[in-house]
Amino acid sequence: MHDWIVIGAGITGAALAYELAKQHSVLLLDQALQPHSATRFSYGGIAYWSGTTELTKQLCAEGIEIHRSLSAELDADTQFREVDLLLTISAQHDPAEIAENYVHFAIPPTLLTVQEACQLEPLLNADAIAGALTVKHGHIETERTTQAYIQAFERLGGELKIAQVAHLQKNSIGTITGVVTPTQTFCAKNVALCTGGVTRHFLKDVGITVKQYFTHAELIETPPVDLRLNTLVMPAAAERFALEADATRSEVEALWDTPDNEPAPAILDAGAVQFLDGRIRIGQISRTLTSENAVIDAAQSEAALRHNIGHVLPKLEGIPGKWHHCLIAFSRDRLPLIGAIPGHEGLHLFSGFSNPLAIVPPLARRFTVHVTSQRDPLLDSLSPARFT
Repeated sequence: MHDWIVIGAGITGAALAYELAKQHSVLLLDQALQPHSATRFSYGGIAYWSGTTELTKQLCAEGIEIHRSLSAELDADTQFREVDLLLTISAQHDPAEIAENYVHFAIPPTLLTVQEACQLEPLLNADAIAGALTVKHGHIETERTTQAYIQAFERLGGELKIAQVAHLQKNSIGTITGVVTPTQTFCAKNVALCTGGVTRHFLKDVGITVKQYFTHAELIETPPVDLRLNTLVMPAAAERFALEADATRSEVEALWDTPDNEPAPAILDAGAVQFLDGRIRIGQISRTLTSENAVIDAAQSEAALRHNIGHVLPKLEGIPGKWHHCLIAFSRDRLPLIGAIPGHEGLHLFSGFSNPLAIVPPLARRFTVHVTSQRDPLLDSLSPARFT
């Protein structure tokens, strides 16, 4: 028997398994070696500047300090760097009004004129913007970082297995005692779910309801190209968080428990990031479709992505690339769900991150201390119980 089973070997599960393995025997499970998950298609951004409350400012500050030394700790290159984030302000918006929305952030971005923005990012279409905001932004290659975590986890004695979890195992009094796969049962004192966008439906299948949701995120990924972006480009007036708020209103909550619903209309936030090997990811469309396997018109989505990014960064519109899609988890209040699930002893959540790369590393460490030796009051505000 293991002390912990962690389900999901994306960036969240890998980080948590690594931290837990410093103190416990841990089994890490995933259905595939390289699943088409949010980790696979992440933009890699670490928005450590974006804390707006005492809690998120503290976690972001802890997170960036960990990232700055994580390659050395894990003995592998996460490709960590700090880049210029350029938040474009469309020609229809007042730059001063948009900038005002950012004054309460831990590190407020600097407002740039159109000319200054184009000097920072020469690929910009000057006619498409009224200005921009800029701030330093962390960046990693998420798949490399995940693998670095897993390799360090295994060096600590952790065990990784590729297996599809069919359901959770319970004893006669309802305590979660492990997981069942098609070929084997694994027992543990505790089970942690790091299953991202599939968490809600996975738990619903075993009679557990949690207030976690998901978007279908769509993007285009290019092969390595000679074209070079100087910055990470995103819209200053991003619509994703408004979409998440709209899709979790009490009036539409019931829609999430049945398939083929769309609690809120889709949005498109046009942005692009380039990795050190020259690949570019262009995104993103976000859809709140309640079926995990909802059918999406890839050709139509790709055309919309290309048209919108072409307005801001014209040279990217026709660049060779392939449409991709994954699920991204979120909660009603933009904070993750971390901790024991009420009424289900032995079962824990570590999921629903809206700003994952900035705060997963410190929360994985805090969670381990919390369950091992000393209760962490900070985690109370992230408990799944806050929505019950």
